[in-house]
Amino acid sequence: MEKFTSYTGKSVPLMNDNIDTDQILPKEFLKQVDKAGFGKHLFDEWRYLADGSPNPDFILNTSERKDSTILVTGENFGSGSSREHAAWAIQDYGFKVIIAGSYGDIFYMNALKNGLLPIRLEKDMREKLSQLPADQSITVDLIAQEVRTGSICYTFQIDPTWKAKLISGSDDISVTLQYEDEIRAYEEKMTNY
Repeated sequence: MEKFTSYTGKSVPLMNDNIDTDQILPKEFLKQVDKAGFGKHLFDEWRYLADGSPNPDFILNTSERKDSTILVTGENFGSGSSREHAAWAIQDYGFKVIIAGSYGDIFYMNALKNGLLPIRLEKDMREKLSQLPADQSITVDLIAQEVRTGSICYTFQIDPTWKAKLISGSDDISVTLQYEDEIRAYEEKMTNY
């Protein structure tokens, strides 16, 4: 996992509430187990028309917002089924940060485990961010736990363990491997049956 300390990028507002994992990545695209390649199917039913052409009315298809890397959205983002593929699709598209009011619990953990930073902010804060011009950048400082742009500075909360993992770029496997010698010593003491 890549280290995450601070990130600056452009945002895109998708202020719908209750965007579930089926809307993030429809089930027909879950046939692969490799993380790469899901971004092209992100929000597929909204991004594309029935004939497969881009929907010109969908915000991610506009020239001003298509390269955005910070998603500002509504309440209960990522609810629904527990597919990790939804977090993969968001990340593969190019998003580094999601700012929502709340998250589906499993999606929230999947995002963190994949190095995608899910931030919780109040509705009035998100509405202010959603009104930013397309060319105005937002800085997300994980160390200071701040979202900044222009004169705006919002603080956010994150579990200290996950904050440390993101800053160091550690995932569950790399943390476990830090205890490899202790694990091996324990296994050697175990009786073979």
